[in-house]
Order: sequence, then C-alpha cells, then structure tokens
Amino acid sequence: MLSLENLLVQLNQLKSSTKPIWGSMSAQRMVEHLSESFKMASGKLSFPAEVPISTFEKMQAFLMTDKPMAKNIQVAFSPEDAPLRHEELELAIDEFVEEWIDFIDGFEENPSKTSEHPYYGSLNFDQWIRLHEKHINHHFEQFGLV
Repeated sequence: MLSLENLLVQLNQLKSSTKPIWGSMSAQRMVEHLSESFKMASGKLSFPAEVPISTFEKMQAFLMTDKPMAKNIQVAFSPEDAPLRHEELELAIDEFVEEWIDFIDGFEENPSKTSEHPYYGSLNFDQWIRLHEKHINHHFEQFGLV
C-alpha cells in the first residue's frame, strides 16, 4: 500500500522548475492535481460522469491490472492549465499531505464508505487506493520521480 512517508521522499525531490517528460502540466499543477484526486475520494469534490455508466465496471477492472495509465490523457474535470491554488510548490505539497490524511481518516471512520469518480464510478477504499497507486505512479513517472 502507498505510504505517505515514501510519497513525500519522492515529492521532496521535485522542484518548481522540474519539467515533465510528457504533457504540459507544471510540477506544482501536478501536485495540486493529485490533491484533487484525494478530495474526490474523500467526497469533497464531485464531478459528473464523463463516460457512460455502463463502462464503469470495465474501468474498475482496469484498476486491478498492472497496466499503467496512458500518457497524455486529458480529463475535463482537471485541465492541465487550471490556475494554481498556491503561491509555491511547498504549499501545494502541504495540501497534498492534508488531503491524504483526510482521505485515510475518512475511510477509517467509515470503512463501508464509497465516493464517485467521473471515469470509474463508485469506489470503495481498496479501489481508491489502487487508483491512487496508478495515478501517482503515472505522474511521478511524468516528472522523473520514479
């Protein structure tokens, strides 16, 4: 399972000037984007489904595979050029930590909880962890952190 301590070791290698290997998102935007995925998992953010509901089962099955996420995916709910929320990368990393903790705490308080993702549908804790593993690895590869 993901460990916040290990994630921070990798995130602390990131500089605001770090350029992506693919895509156009800045390093800080990537961290803020990851925080948004934790907010979604916690139920703080919600977006309408972006794929037919009939594909959710197939998308959830993908989570259980070792297949990586495709590069250069554009998602309407999180554009690469969205305005930054923080003045600097370190503050974005602080938000990441807060959202990680809220995500874990929320599911510890309510283990049967589910929350919605616009591509994967209703996900439980284990499914969210799997999605976060794939998603974080995808973006850490994008910025040369793994």
